[in-house]
Amino acid sequence: MPFSKFIIIPLFIAFQAFSMMLIAPFIPFTALPVGGSGLITWISFQAWAMYFLAGCNIKMGLKVLVGYLGGIIASIAIFELAGVFSKLNGATTPWGLYLAVFVVVVFVISAQRVPGIDFVPSYFIGAGVFFALMTYQPKPAELCQYTWYMKLILPEMVACVVGLCFGWITVVFQTWYEARVKAAAA
Repeated sequence: MPFSKFIIIPLFIAFQAFSMMLIAPFIPFTALPVGGSGLITWISFQAWAMYFLAGCNIKMGLKVLVGYLGGIIASIAIFELAGVFSKLNGATTPWGLYLAVFVVVVFVISAQRVPGIDFVPSYFIGAGVFFALMTYQPKPAELCQYTWYMKLILPEMVACVVGLCFGWITVVFQTWYEARVKAAAA
């Protein structure tokens, strides 16, 4: 495909990114617990990229979504186990965190043996995002830890779904457009 025809694809994707930024402030349930209203776009852009890394299809997109949720669950397990393990010897030490990570990672990596939840990279991205959200803004004093967790899950998952949808739209457009260009050339 000559560049004069190819350029339509980057222009379309640029328009998608522009559109995401334009609609971001109006997407509900996305960032209230972490400093403001509107979509947390960096999470959506990561999920958009994960759609491509997962193979550009709906089945793998769903595995990405499951992995993000699994990463959140793994993060919460690490936080909670670290608290328990750190106090086992009577003194708070970082070893509790190290042990918690070890235990949880065994389960996360084992997920690759279970069909449907076996796209392990998305667990690590989902967990990394959750860890980032936990440190993005301190927990409000009036919230218990479990309520704080719950308030962070929804924004991450909504942003993930938005990013996956944008990835799907990219693939649908590019497939349609390339077929159209190929048919016109024939």
